[in-house]
Amino acid sequence: MHLVFDLLSWGAWSPDFQTPESWLQWQQPNSNPSPKPDSPALKHIPAMQRRRFSRLTKMMLTAAYQCQPDNNCRSIFSSRHGELTRTLGLLKDIAQKQALSPMAFSQSVHNTASGIFGIVNNNTASSTSIAAGEQTLTQALIEAYAQLAQSPQPVLVVFGDDPVPPVYSEFTHEVELPLALGLYLAPFNSTPLQVKTQMTATTLQHTLAQRMTLSVSDHPLGLGNLDNKKHQDNISLSELIHHIASGKHIQGKLCHWYWSLEHHA
Repeated sequence: MHLVFDLLSWGAWSPDFQTPESWLQWQQPNSNPSPKPDSPALKHIPAMQRRRFSRLTKMMLTAAYQCQPDNNCRSIFSSRHGELTRTLGLLKDIAQKQALSPMAFSQSVHNTASGIFGIVNNNTASSTSIAAGEQTLTQALIEAYAQLAQSPQPVLVVFGDDPVPPVYSEFTHEVELPLALGLYLAPFNSTPLQVKTQMTATTLQHTLAQRMTLSVSDHPLGLGNLDNKKHQDNISLSELIHHIASGKHIQGKLCHWYWSLEHHA
C-alpha cells in the first residue's frame, strides 16, 4: 500500500516544543532554559470550558488549531491510549466506592478530543476516532487517504498521546510522549505550488513557494538517487516534525511503515 498526500499545513505540540517555530530547534531542546507550561494554554477557548479538558485533549486541540483548517472540515482524531489516565481515575473511584464525576465520565471516552473539537469550533462535519496500537498514526492516514479518494476536500488528521499511567508502563515503550501532531491533507498534486499556510495560531503567516508531499508505504520506496540504505533507518516522530518545520527532505521507517517527506520548489 502506498499513500501520498499534499501537506497543506501542520501543527504540533509537546512540552519542549510548543510552537511551530520551536520545532526548528529540535536538536537543541534545552536552548531556552526558561520554564515552560506543562499543557497548552488554549487561549482561544473560554476558561470555563478549557479547565475541564485533559492535557491530551488540550494538546490535540492545539495541534488542530495550529493547522488553521477550513471551517467545517472533516477530521480524523487518532490516539493509541486516549483518555486512559482519566479512565483509570474513574476505576480507582469505583474501587474506593467514591461517587463518579459526571464530567470526568463524559470525557473518558476515546473520541473526547474529536467531540470537543466539533463543539468548540461549531463543526458539524464528519469526524472519525482511531486507535490501532503502534500503528495508530498510520491507520489514521489510511483513513484520510480513503476519505480523500471519496471526496477531494482537505481532511484534518490529528494524532496525540500522553504517557500511560505507571501501572501500565511495562507494556509500552514510547519515549516521545507527550506529543500531538496535526496534518491538514489534500490529494497528491491537487494544490497549486503557491500554498498560503498559517503556521501559528497567532499572527505569523508564510506564503510558501513549495508544496510538501508526504508519502507513506508498507514497503521500501524507490526514491531516485536517494541511498536505499536509508530506507531501513528508523526516524522518530519528533524528527519528522522537525523536517516539516525546516523544509527538509527526510525518509525512513516510522510506525512500521516507510515515510518520505518531499518539498517541491
